[in-house]
Amino acid sequence: MMKKILPVIFATMFVLPTFANESALEEIKADLSEVKAPVVASNPKTEFPQGMQLGLGVSFTSGLNGFVGYANKNFDSFWWKRLGLRLDFATTSPIKSTINSAIDSAVGNDGFEIDDNISLKGNIDLKANHIGAIVDFYPFGDTWFLGGVRISGGYMTGKIGAGAGIKGTRTDDDMITFELNDTLYGYSGTELKVGADMTWKYSGPYLGTGFDLGLLWGVKIYMDAGAVFTSRTARLGLNIPLDNLWVSHDDGDNWDPVIKGTPVETELNTNKKAALRMADDELAKLKLFPMIKLGLMYRF
Repeated sequence: MMKKILPVIFATMFVLPTFANESALEEIKADLSEVKAPVVASNPKTEFPQGMQLGLGVSFTSGLNGFVGYANKNFDSFWWKRLGLRLDFATTSPIKSTINSAIDSAVGNDGFEIDDNISLKGNIDLKANHIGAIVDFYPFGDTWFLGGVRISGGYMTGKIGAGAGIKGTRTDDDMITFELNDTLYGYSGTELKVGADMTWKYSGPYLGTGFDLGLLWGVKIYMDAGAVFTSRTARLGLNIPLDNLWVSHDDGDNWDPVIKGTPVETELNTNKKAALRMADDELAKLKLFPMIKLGLMYRF
């Protein structure tokens, strides 16, 4: 009898714990199913690198233009998706020779004739640069097409300088004459050489508008148009060589040479300062330095 009972006892010892373990496992699974994993909100559209932008173009008053900035149209915030920031800079240095050649070609490399006896030839040297910080506001947010329209404001500082040299030649014995502060001057010989320059150092608030229009693969075409409001005005300079220069005080009947260190040269300098003062007074009325930019940009 005992031999028949023992197998049953052993079988019960192995089977009951197995059922017990499976039952406990099911309870644990039921408890775990009620525990929900925390949901981590993520919006890859607002991660930092997206929205970085680089631009390269031409400024019609400052030469080669470039900027770096940040503007993310995919932000959920009403304001953040409408705001952008740029660091803007420009210079004529890399394309200086191209600009000057274009100007010389426009005014005529061969010069032009005033009359049958006098012809003039000039050359212009242009230098410019600027740097500024700009905040852009996109009033239409990420609206298709209109989303690229922006209003811009910031601060700019820069400089533009232009120098012009004029050479005149004549074919007869008549004197080449000009007036300076109501005083008649003239050059003898066959050549006339004079020079003038203008320098405008400006700084002040910038206000403008523009747009960026998408092309392909993040490449956009951009345009800016605005002005710097400045209290600093342009200044003129005038170079009048003394070689073969004469002055007349009786409408050209009698001429005296303008010699360095003499009262006649002192009078010339006085007349030159008076003429420049009048010109500077006119330039002082200009309070806006215009800026127009056109180029390509890439937004990451």
